[in-house]
Amino acid sequence: MDLGPVGHLGDRLFSAFARGSGGLVVLIVAFVGIFLLALAIPSLADDKSSFLFSRIWEPGGDQPRFGIAAMFYTTVISSIIAMLIAVPIAIGVALFITYYSPKRLAQPVAYAVDLLAAVPSIIYGLWGIMFFAPILLPVINGLSDVLGWIPLFEKPPGDNVGVVFTASVVLAIMILPVVTAISREIFAQTPISHREGALALGATKWEMIRMSVLPYGRSGVVSASMLGLGRALGETVAVLIILSVPNGNDPWNSSIFAGGETFASKIANNAAEFDSPEKTGAYIAAGLVLFVVTFLVNSAARIIVDRSAPGGKRPRRNRRAGAAQGASS
Repeated sequence: MDLGPVGHLGDRLFSAFARGSGGLVVLIVAFVGIFLLALAIPSLADDKSSFLFSRIWEPGGDQPRFGIAAMFYTTVISSIIAMLIAVPIAIGVALFITYYSPKRLAQPVAYAVDLLAAVPSIIYGLWGIMFFAPILLPVINGLSDVLGWIPLFEKPPGDNVGVVFTASVVLAIMILPVVTAISREIFAQTPISHREGALALGATKWEMIRMSVLPYGRSGVVSASMLGLGRALGETVAVLIILSVPNGNDPWNSSIFAGGETFASKIANNAAEFDSPEKTGAYIAAGLVLFVVTFLVNSAARIIVDRSAPGGKRPRRNRRAGAAQGASS
């Protein structure tokens, strides 16, 4: 239905403001990418090793050599482990608060979960390395005893305190309130006709949730998970405090029970080396990769949400019904 052009001054002003705000966000993202790319290109041109596949990080001197392979691996594996831990727990907590918990208990639990998002990152880091890491040592020993034949779970010599696994669990706790809060709001918005219709047909509460609530909230859960993944990819202070930095002379270890550095912790831990354009450009190049990874993750999430939302998929045509209709005509 064509309503014609907007005629009121207030409507035109609001429309222009909304369009300008959207365009401003796009310009800011584009300018950030251009800034990172402009400062990173000179250092990338002088790099004497493979930037994407090398694990050497020596950006200074006449023959700079630096690569992001080790940082990329640590960043991705810690974020994936954090998501595998946080998302199922967040969905369970959201369903408990929305459909299982008594009303007098649901509100305090929701407030307690939301308060986790207000805890500063440095508190998570100090708590994780001083209190939580020793608690995880039996878990690390048990996993390495059972799955130690897999390189990912091999236990290297050392105290095994500031390891990738510990940082991943702390990251899971940090992103838990974000995923829980958004999932809880989406689950609560499930149309009452869907829920009562399932119950009226004889479904149990879990069957009602499985058939009505979870399909309706799928896109919201994906959005919440990707938002939490973005937090995990870019977390700096907590990971910087927890992860032990491996010695440059030691061979690289792919185990989650070893130390490492993510993009964010590497840049923050070596900020004192920003004393020349060459060194600064190397770290900015690493930040550019993190920027691109985060952008791709958010873009993929947007595509998934659009396809999962109602009306995002075109209905499949029933070939038999179409053939019968054609024959009758």
